[in-house]
Amino acid sequence: MLTLARDSRGWTQSELAERMSHVEGSRITQGYVSRAEAGRIPVRADRVLLFAAALHFTPEMLCQAADTAGVGIGLIHHRKRASLGAPALRRIHATLALTRLQVEAVTQAAALRRPHRFRPIEVNDFDTPADAAETVREEWNVPAGPIDDLVALLEDAGALVVVRDLGTSELDAVSQWPHGRAPLVLLNSTAPGDRSRFSLAHELGHLIMHREPGEGRAQETQADRFAAEFLMPHEGMLGELKPGIDVARLMDLKTRWGVSMAALVRRAVDLGVISEWQYRTLMVELSALGYRTNEPVVIRRETPRHIAQAVTRLEGQHHLSATETAHLAGLGREEFHEVYLCASSPSGHKDVPDPSAR
Repeated sequence: MLTLARDSRGWTQSELAERMSHVEGSRITQGYVSRAEAGRIPVRADRVLLFAAALHFTPEMLCQAADTAGVGIGLIHHRKRASLGAPALRRIHATLALTRLQVEAVTQAAALRRPHRFRPIEVNDFDTPADAAETVREEWNVPAGPIDDLVALLEDAGALVVVRDLGTSELDAVSQWPHGRAPLVLLNSTAPGDRSRFSLAHELGHLIMHREPGEGRAQETQADRFAAEFLMPHEGMLGELKPGIDVARLMDLKTRWGVSMAALVRRAVDLGVISEWQYRTLMVELSALGYRTNEPVVIRRETPRHIAQAVTRLEGQHHLSATETAHLAGLGREEFHEVYLCASSPSGHKDVPDPSAR
């Protein structure tokens, strides 16, 4: 848990030792942190408090058994760029593990944990990712046409969805579905709304189709195809794309379907509505207009509501203060509010400040 907490902050052992030294008023070495994390020396009660103060977690959080946080359990999926390095991935994995622990603690205390409706679907040469997406839409009773709120749909199906700053622009989302527990998806709060929706559908595809490790590129392609069919089902899209598409039409379709203009153009060529030559021509036009990096039409960011509902119940029915609720998650009141409640407030998401600045 000490290692998880440190990795989630993105700190090295030396950086944690410096912060502990500042809190303690005397020198703490990197070697001490290393031996404590490795379990080679006992960590006395006063030192647990010191670690907690430096890391900005509660002592109770640090004293939990590491396996309760889902460490090393289940396959972790990412929608990321290849340039994302190992240190950033360690931070993401630690954040995923601690987020699960925090969300489950709060929702369990509020008695809001419920069974989920996810089930694995195998894909092969005959049953495609598009078939899997169509099956999920049918089983979840998703109406034909655009999905108005994808986050709400997944929460209603029993997934845990959290929007938070993942500390990098190289990763849009990460997900995990350990055996016997609810699926969890973290969405990067820095991604625009249309990209966030596609990333969430992409992660849904991973969770449904990929219960075992496989060839990374193949699984990523399958998840993209699942997401395209889930958000832009072929029956609905064909009628809207066949009259022809230009930049103005792409803007209208983006508003209606909540996906990027680039994704719509890709969908058009995949469905055979336009040729590869027309696809390249449209993409060149979008690039010349500057729309490859900054598309017009802003898609609203969808926000989770499940954790906010749990907090409301804890305050109203169990009479817990905001500080007590945050304590359940192992966090201070300010950070808990910024991570889990700001994204659900009318004012929208706020970036989480550096804990070391407090």
